[in-house]
Amino acid sequence: MKKRRFSWILLLLLALSIKLFSLFPDAVEKYYSQGLYVGLSRFWRILFGWAPFSVGDLLYGTLIIWILITVIRVIKKIRKKQTDRSYWKNLLANSIRLALVVYVTFNLFWGLNYNRKGIAWQLELETGPMEKQDLVAVMLLLRDKVNSLDTVAHQRRGAIDSKRYLFDGAVTAYKQLAISDKRFAYPSVSLKPSLFSYLGNYLGYTGYYNPFTGEAQVNTTVPLFIQPFTSCHEIGHQLGYAKENEANFAGYLAASVSTDTLFQYSVYFDLYSYGRPYLYYQDSMLLKKLDSSLNKGVRNDFRELKKFAEKHANPIEVVIDKLYGQYLKANEQPDGKVTYGKVMVWLVARYKKNLKI
Repeated sequence: MKKRRFSWILLLLLALSIKLFSLFPDAVEKYYSQGLYVGLSRFWRILFGWAPFSVGDLLYGTLIIWILITVIRVIKKIRKKQTDRSYWKNLLANSIRLALVVYVTFNLFWGLNYNRKGIAWQLELETGPMEKQDLVAVMLLLRDKVNSLDTVAHQRRGAIDSKRYLFDGAVTAYKQLAISDKRFAYPSVSLKPSLFSYLGNYLGYTGYYNPFTGEAQVNTTVPLFIQPFTSCHEIGHQLGYAKENEANFAGYLAASVSTDTLFQYSVYFDLYSYGRPYLYYQDSMLLKKLDSSLNKGVRNDFRELKKFAEKHANPIEVVIDKLYGQYLKANEQPDGKVTYGKVMVWLVARYKKNLKI
C-alpha cells in the first residue's frame, strides 16, 4: 500500500514539475533542448539505431494488441456481470496511472521540445505577417528551383528506391549543414523505413518520430519524390525540433545544401506546395499563372501526389487526421495541421534577411 501511494505521489510530482518547467521557454531551451535532450536522444539512437527494423513500430504494435485484449476482457466481464464498484475504481486508477507514466516519459524523452524557444530564435529570424511582395518573390524562386531541377531529378529518381541511398543522402545533407552550423550535427544515426508504411498510406502519414525509442520512421511506399524531404524532416524531429514547422525548416536547411539534386528537388517541391495556399489567399490568379509555368514533369508530380491521396482516402483517415490535429493543438501548435505550412513564414523571413532561399 505504501509503495503504491509513493508511486502516485512521485508520478504526480514529476508531472507537475514538468508542466511548471515547460512554462519557461528560456530554461527549456538551455537546460533541456540544448542540455539533457542532446545526450538522451543520442543514447536512444545508439541503443536502437543498430537494428535494421523499427523497434518503435514493434512497441506500438504490441501496445495496440494489449489495448485490444484489455478492452475485450473488460467487455467479457461486463457481459458476465463480474464488475462492481471496486473493479471500476481500480480500472480508473490504473488508467490514470498509465496516463501519468506516458505523460512523464513522453515529455522527459522528447516532448519538452515543444516548449523550447525554437529554431527561429536560434537563427535570429524576424517573423511577422507575410507581405504579398515577399511571398510572391519566394514563390517565384521556388518555381524556378523546381523547374531547373526537374529534368535531372526525374532521370535519377529510381535511385530513391534504395533505402540505403535515401537514408545515407539525408544523413549526408545534415553533415553538410553542420559544417556551417554545428547545432545541426547528427551523430549516431537511427533512420528507418516504417514497418507500417502501407498502413500509413491509409492513415495519412509519410513518416513519424518515435519519442520512446528515438527512431525516425519514413513511409517508403509514398511517391518517391517526397521521401528525401520527409527523411530530412524526421531527422529534424530527432534533433529536438518538435513542432512541425520547425522540423520542416530544419529539413529544408539540410536538403537545400545537399549536393544531391533528388534532395534539392524534393524540398523545393514541398515548399512550393506549402506556399500555394498562402498565395491563393493573396492572389489566386497569380497562383494559377505560376502553376501553369511549372515544367510538365513538376505538374505531373502534383497529379501523381493527388491521385495517390485519392486512392488511399478513407473514413478512418479523416478521423485520424482530426485527432492528430488536436494532438498538435495540445502541444503548442494552435493551428493544428496547418502548422506544417507555417514553415513559409520562416522561409520568407530568411529570404528578407539573406535575399535567398
